[in-house]
Amino acid sequence: MNSLVINRLGLTYKGGFEAIKDLTLEVGNGMFGLLGPNGAGKSSLMKVIAGLQKPTSGSILFNGHDIIRDPVKKYLGFLPQDFGVYPRVSAYDLLDHIAVLKGIGSGRKTQILNLLEKVNLTGFRNKEVHTFSGGMKQRFGVAQALLGDPKMIIVDEPTAGLDPEERNRFNSLLSDISREVIVILSTHLVEDVRNLCSEMAVISHGQIRRKGKPGALIKELENRIWSKAIARHELEDYLSRYPVISQQLIERELHITVFSEEQPGGFSPINPTLEHVYFHILNQNTSL
Repeated sequence: MNSLVINRLGLTYKGGFEAIKDLTLEVGNGMFGLLGPNGAGKSSLMKVIAGLQKPTSGSILFNGHDIIRDPVKKYLGFLPQDFGVYPRVSAYDLLDHIAVLKGIGSGRKTQILNLLEKVNLTGFRNKEVHTFSGGMKQRFGVAQALLGDPKMIIVDEPTAGLDPEERNRFNSLLSDISREVIVILSTHLVEDVRNLCSEMAVISHGQIRRKGKPGALIKELENRIWSKAIARHELEDYLSRYPVISQQLIERELHITVFSEEQPGGFSPINPTLEHVYFHILNQNTSL
């Protein structure tokens, strides 16, 4: 069983901006979802864990090893938000090059061929990576992250820009991988966390706001989420009088969702979702 323990982590950039503030988190095997809006500190945290950015304070232990003082990158696979690829280089040759950089010697060819099969790219191993579709590039990114048999995989906003079919294929691949290693999925897409992750945390303004199992967090909101269709000109009035956590157009009609212990007049009860959990947590911390 692998374990990642982050204790009171802080990261302040030049100019005084605090990207991460006194962040504490524990993660074990399986898929862990780190959910937060753009600018919440997700990518900064991923870079610190991956050893690409030195934190200002705090500690990170992976299986008891201090990976800030002594990064052990051979145990880590990283798929960043923008995975650059070399033009006019085949998938096999690029993986071979990355494997050499990772210090993989004997058995390199077998490992590369096995990984290409795992990500369903065997038939494209001699095709230049820059010609791949978005989903193929992401699957190739997973292959390079898995080189060297890492014990922890970090994926940062992996399904952004993918069509639904490619996104489902990619998510299934991540789910299979997470059975024996830690996979940290950093995203702002609530649906990906709900579908894939057994544990999750919401991050906002560089801090963990809530951690738990998606199902348990949803259950906490039962009989506390209410919805109503309103005219658009009424929105400001409702925002001033109710704790509105979300608003959306359904067949061109504006629906607002509120959190309340008691049923507000004119509102109907609805079953809570992880999206309601997410917006409720963010709404509680808008002043922070």
